[in-house]
Amino acid sequence: MNRWIRLIATAISLLAMAAALPACAGSSDSEQREQRGSPIAISVYAQQDATFDLKTNEFSRLLEEKFNVSFDWRTVPFEGAKEKRQISLSSGNYPDAYILTAYIDQFSQADLLRYGKQGVFYPLNDLIDQYAPHIKEALAKEPGLKTLSTAPDGNIYGLAAFSDCFHCSYPNKLWMNSSWLKKLGLDMPTTTEQLRNVLRAFKNGDPNGNGLADEVPLSGSTEDFGVRVLPYLMNGFVYDDDRTYLTMTNGKVGLAADTPQWKEGLAYVKSLYDEGLIDPGAFTQNAEAFKRLGENAEAEILGAGAAMHPAIFVDTGPGNDRGSDYDPVPPLRGPHASYSVYYQSGISPGAKFVITDKASQEARIALIRIADYLYTPIGQANAEVGKEGIDWRKPLPGERALGPDSEAEYARIPVKEGEAPRNSGWAGMGHFYMPKAYRDSWVADINIYNPDGYERRLYEATKLYQGHQPSETYPAWSVWLDPAVADEVSMLQANVKNEIEQNAIQFITGEKDLDEGWAGYVQSLRALGSERYVEIMQQAYDVWAKENKASK
Repeated sequence: MNRWIRLIATAISLLAMAAALPACAGSSDSEQREQRGSPIAISVYAQQDATFDLKTNEFSRLLEEKFNVSFDWRTVPFEGAKEKRQISLSSGNYPDAYILTAYIDQFSQADLLRYGKQGVFYPLNDLIDQYAPHIKEALAKEPGLKTLSTAPDGNIYGLAAFSDCFHCSYPNKLWMNSSWLKKLGLDMPTTTEQLRNVLRAFKNGDPNGNGLADEVPLSGSTEDFGVRVLPYLMNGFVYDDDRTYLTMTNGKVGLAADTPQWKEGLAYVKSLYDEGLIDPGAFTQNAEAFKRLGENAEAEILGAGAAMHPAIFVDTGPGNDRGSDYDPVPPLRGPHASYSVYYQSGISPGAKFVITDKASQEARIALIRIADYLYTPIGQANAEVGKEGIDWRKPLPGERALGPDSEAEYARIPVKEGEAPRNSGWAGMGHFYMPKAYRDSWVADINIYNPDGYERRLYEATKLYQGHQPSETYPAWSVWLDPAVADEVSMLQANVKNEIEQNAIQFITGEKDLDEGWAGYVQSLRALGSERYVEIMQQAYDVWAKENKASK
């Protein structure tokens, strides 16, 4: 469950801690620590928000005790995480390791190749082979994980956040206030024009009943976890994956954002914006501001929110009074398409965990052993959720697992209303290895609107989006670029993506005239190397397709 729901946490029990330490019959914990010598000092760069503190976090302390290490945490806030990570490396004063929260920011494949080639990132192959049996087993069991992790030169420079997460696979969803629909006598929209009519009714029909024109029909925010409004709306016109902006047709790579369909989609979104049906803040605010909108104290004012899951913008925990109001809107049928954005198992290419050349050999061994522990079900549960008996428990008789054919192994203990953050687990930062068998083994309430049924609610909602992706999508999670062009494509992609996204906002808000400015925008994409970007991605795809065909 993502960190936006809540950070459930407070560490592993003392009994589990003691059992995890090296065997030393008849000796006390203090005697065992003395026999192991001084803790290994390890500096770690990480991202955190105000709801937990890695320096005092119970799971951090568990790892320090279990693996005889002492963490020197170098933390940054979620806001501006990507820029801060880049600065930390370029300064040369970087730490022994990076452990990141992948859906906030992580290293790209181009980063891994660049810094791996420079010797900044230490190859993990030998460490995994000698000290990480669970990672080794996972790489053998999951071909997709091995492909995701192994660079073209055969080295593993970092570990991805591998989560076989069904609801994460379709991140760009729209959640609509169905209580408002019922009050206004409206059906859930299924087309782009029906959505317009519903948003108009939300704006003008006083669905919250307070006599004020304070309703916000549609909003979102600016991060990477399905909260941007444009991809959901654009997919009625042309496939917008919200990352690469690439399309695939009969094995040929193209760019979505210079097509007539893209322009038509922008015109549609602009028409909603001009009517006041889209919150201007959707293009500038962060997730915290988005949630303040959903949890507005005076009245319920949000009609629909773009998000991977509704807890990003509204409280879905115990005692909530709005969390059950929002239901998923299916992919909208537009004039040209009815697409949903798809990523294989919710995986983003790149790495959340790397070891740098600053780490000593003993630090490297300790770090890979820590990662290996997080590749076990119990280690993953402790990292992601927290302490048994406080944050999670064993299932009770009759409780059902999320997976229809799975046996229940774990059950979350919800945070009580008004309870302070427990600061025990690492939440999203602890997402290392969550295969389907692990995710399906957690208890999920049959009532999807209960806090304990939230994961089932997301699972059921995602069925609306399943299979609506184009028949061909660019397999970015599997394709590695030739190291000779990795730096070039990284620069091209960043420049092209920035130009696409900046101009989209300017066209939608009227800062630029869409008709008058379109030709200049397309020309600017060409000048920034959009054609070269597509050419390189085509070459990489052709190599991947050939190798993939040969392996079958």
